[in-house]
Amino acid sequence: MAADSVSLFVSIGLSEQKAKETLKNEALSAVLREAVLQAQAALGPSIDKVIGTLIYNVSTRLKDTKRLGFLVGYIIGKKISTDLQLNAALDYVKAHPLDPIDTAEFEKECGVGVTVTPEQIEEAVREARNRLKWADGKIIKNEVDMQVTGSALLGPKTEADLEKNPNKQEVVESEKKSDAAVTLESASLMEQLRGEALKFHKPGENYKTEGYIVTPKTMELLEKHLEITGGQVRTRFPPEPNGILHIGHAKAINFNFGYAKANGGICFLRYDDTNPEKEEEKYFTAIKDMVEWLGYKPYAVTHASDNFEQLYEWAVELIKRGHAYVCHQKVEEIKGHNPPPSPWRDRPAEESLLLFEGMKKGKFAEGEVTLRMKLVMEDGKMDPVAYRIKYTPHHRTGDKWCIYPTYDYTHCLCDSIEHITHSLCTKEFQARRSSYFWLCNALDVYCPVQWEYGRLNLHYTVVSKRKIIKLVETGAVRDWDDPRLFTLTALRRRGFPPEAINNFCARVGVTVAQTTMEPPPAGSLCPESKGFHTVPFSSTVYSSTTSEM
Repeated sequence: MAADSVSLFVSIGLSEQKAKETLKNEALSAVLREAVLQAQAALGPSIDKVIGTLIYNVSTRLKDTKRLGFLVGYIIGKKISTDLQLNAALDYVKAHPLDPIDTAEFEKECGVGVTVTPEQIEEAVREARNRLKWADGKIIKNEVDMQVTGSALLGPKTEADLEKNPNKQEVVESEKKSDAAVTLESASLMEQLRGEALKFHKPGENYKTEGYIVTPKTMELLEKHLEITGGQVRTRFPPEPNGILHIGHAKAINFNFGYAKANGGICFLRYDDTNPEKEEEKYFTAIKDMVEWLGYKPYAVTHASDNFEQLYEWAVELIKRGHAYVCHQKVEEIKGHNPPPSPWRDRPAEESLLLFEGMKKGKFAEGEVTLRMKLVMEDGKMDPVAYRIKYTPHHRTGDKWCIYPTYDYTHCLCDSIEHITHSLCTKEFQARRSSYFWLCNALDVYCPVQWEYGRLNLHYTVVSKRKIIKLVETGAVRDWDDPRLFTLTALRRRGFPPEAINNFCARVGVTVAQTTMEPPPAGSLCPESKGFHTVPFSSTVYSSTTSEM
């Protein structure tokens, strides 16, 4: 089979080594094999190298493989014969995910049938030269090279590309200025938080995001979403009220509130209050206090518990649709990534509905049963829990509920209810992206886009809420605002102004890669210089491992 595939791939112009490398990628190999076989059925075993190159390119770059046969048909028919046309074709099918495709519009957008002769090019250049009679010919040539070659291969130049490379002296001077600055203008801060690398979708164009799942109802739901939001950018900052915010949260606050503000949008402060055992009123108050201290005003303060009734109704609907079941496996049995399959996975929906109602009415003990969703997550974990039993009064709903939804179930649905456009979270939640999209689509509700970024890690410091609680409980530190910690309350107590923390987050930037840094200078604000008064780190609480955010 492998030898046959190598020969098949070589037939379109790949080297034997490249063909063998391609085989290591099973998904790509399957797509490429299908494309080549379609081409050979129409053209025979010998395929022109130009066509072969286009077939390879479409196989590697096409995200929605249901369009493969359609595009390959245009390639082997020589209606798409250049990379420029293929780029236009890929952009078109990405922007039009639903059937049927308007072939006339598609062909117009891709330049099918359009022929540009050398004489036409010569005439166009002559006209341009006449209009710019006194322009420097070298500058015109460079611009043409950039527009034709650069735009096609690398995209248009950005302001950063046009800036000259600084010499060593300029770098030194720049660093001196940077070290002297503590605050940034709001607009500049917003621009830094957005960054050139963040090419987010426009509101309502969720389907253009790589990996986004399109269903027959997607476009209708997006239309309704736009009617409700008016095309407004919507983000949210969703902390769990089980501890005080730390400097890693400051990055998340700046990113969520900053991105919305920079795009004329709104940001919600939503408490993820689904675990009453660990939540305390003081944390709710402190979180809102810290958000406002950093200079941000939430559009609205909401709670996951606001939606408990709707979430329960959706769970019932999920069972009816055959996407969830009540399971009797113990928590210890389903921990980890390779737990034994549940023997109750295929139980009748009617049976699960009765048991789930029994869970709600308190007929089972804690840990005796759970409601699980039928899906496999990106990290291989199977059937995550949607609801579990907890006989703990909730700070807002009291004793009304004894079943509480999990993060995996709650988060995406609350995002949907609030019509969030950009659900921004750190990289550890990437494995949950599949369940995020799956759950919204399984219930046929509006599906936002989850985008992950690298969290901020600091050397030598303890900022993990779990670890700080242990330090507080054992008396190693006095409380969450102990000046030796890097919680926001502690930093405020030490004299750090909010502008300095926002500035620090802006300089860290937002990237997909993890960021591990030295802590900012420990010390207090020097009012006269508006800068930091550096002191030794002897008073800082250290950890032998990198902090957890």
